[in-house]
Amino acid sequence: MKLKEEITMSDFILEMKGITKEFPGVKALDNVNLSVKRGEVHALCGENGAGKSTLMKVLSGIYSHGTFEGEIIIDGERTRFENIFASQEAGISIVHQELALIPEMTIAENIFLSSKLMQGKFISWNQIYYEAQKWLDEVGLQIDPQTKINELSVGRQQLVEIVKALTKEVKILILDEPTSALTESDAEYLFEIITDLKKQGVTCIYISHKLDEVLNIADSVTILRDGETIDTQPIEEMSEERIVTRMVGREIEEFFPYEPRIHGEEVMSVENYSFTLQGSDNKLVTDISFSLKEGEILGFSGLMGAGRTELFVSLFGGYEGSRTGDVYLHNEPITINESSDAIRKGIAYLSEDRQRYGLIPEMNVIKNTTLASLNRVKSGSLLDANLELKRSEELSEKVNLKAPSLEALVSTLSGGNQQKVVLSKWLLTEPKVLILDEPTRGIDVGAKYEIYRIIIDLAKQGVGIIIVSSELPEVLSMSDRIIVMNEGKISGELHREEATQENIMKLATKRS
Repeated sequence: MKLKEEITMSDFILEMKGITKEFPGVKALDNVNLSVKRGEVHALCGENGAGKSTLMKVLSGIYSHGTFEGEIIIDGERTRFENIFASQEAGISIVHQELALIPEMTIAENIFLSSKLMQGKFISWNQIYYEAQKWLDEVGLQIDPQTKINELSVGRQQLVEIVKALTKEVKILILDEPTSALTESDAEYLFEIITDLKKQGVTCIYISHKLDEVLNIADSVTILRDGETIDTQPIEEMSEERIVTRMVGREIEEFFPYEPRIHGEEVMSVENYSFTLQGSDNKLVTDISFSLKEGEILGFSGLMGAGRTELFVSLFGGYEGSRTGDVYLHNEPITINESSDAIRKGIAYLSEDRQRYGLIPEMNVIKNTTLASLNRVKSGSLLDANLELKRSEELSEKVNLKAPSLEALVSTLSGGNQQKVVLSKWLLTEPKVLILDEPTRGIDVGAKYEIYRIIIDLAKQGVGIIIVSSELPEVLSMSDRIIVMNEGKISGELHREEATQENIMKLATKRS
């Protein structure tokens, strides 16, 4: 049900005034104001926990009228949404970061699943496929509408979600971290679609941690911090530094807190290492050799598919297959057949996919923290709950974890705090070598800075650090040396003084 009360028309298609939303013991939104002009791309920025998602759930009817204070004005009308369907009726559609598609169904079925075309006793499949093709053509997506969702890349699935939103006669399209899982080419394609939609008069609210995207695509930006509106400005009045400062509430003079360090002895070396996945004839990585010293931060760069993740997952024992070559730890040869071997030897690997391989979402912070080091929280042969709590408290303080309590499920934490839990888990193993695969993917700028500080502190304590990252500024700024991979091989090595984006890209695209 949707109730409307006419008020004076304005230049804004959307005004949210004095929005306050409370949960037990937490004020998620405190008198938030948001004004969005007709036909603009309006970015919404803030750290995880700033209130962005809560505000959009209020706007999209997920949190119904009466569960929050304040008013929503759309097209000059004071509007009350009782549910998400009322919001959609008003022309508001949200594409969440976690896609809401049914993998086993076709593109067309997903697009029109909740529409009148899919209701009733008889369904005209010809009409459904015709309409789906028309909408796919509208955004230039050359795909057969009868293709199943599970046959598409994540990037194409994201675009299908947008098409699904457009079929609902959308006036305001909300995109929540739309490029978090997209390739660079898919992201560029998405930006083209957003630009075309803008020309057609569609208003877009764009939520992203990637500030370069915000500066490139947005017309205006609103910044939230701790559930409050901090600032709204035209994008030409903003810079990445100004956005960051307003987001975190303090000046960050050095966003990447690199500190020169004296490196110790060689902690790890890999010589002529190759790996072939079980059941395959093709090598994932070939003839890899590198070394790592105590206290050194060694960056690994390369384009998608270069073999960086495959190299370190196989070295960590995460794949079954055939290994050749030698691995040394403190000049002693070691054999790793499974992950438990690596952990015992003092090697830790933080996966690029923390949800699947780093955490157990249904478990609390304490259990996730001690998961890889149960032998360190035992009394005799039994787990010691008090010791487990103590170790978790110590590590949570060390990484500056922000959580309601250590009993909270990790699924309830922000992305940055989830990553801190994963880091805590590996720190408890007391690693000699810590491999960090995309350590700041999908987390906000404030949490990034804190994780960089943790990395620097660990290196100063003598831990050998390997950073695998697709973000060139990150790998350039944090690394003492950078190894570049291409097609499963090392294509070159750069010392910090000679490393530039141009030099890395030359090596990343170098043909063997």
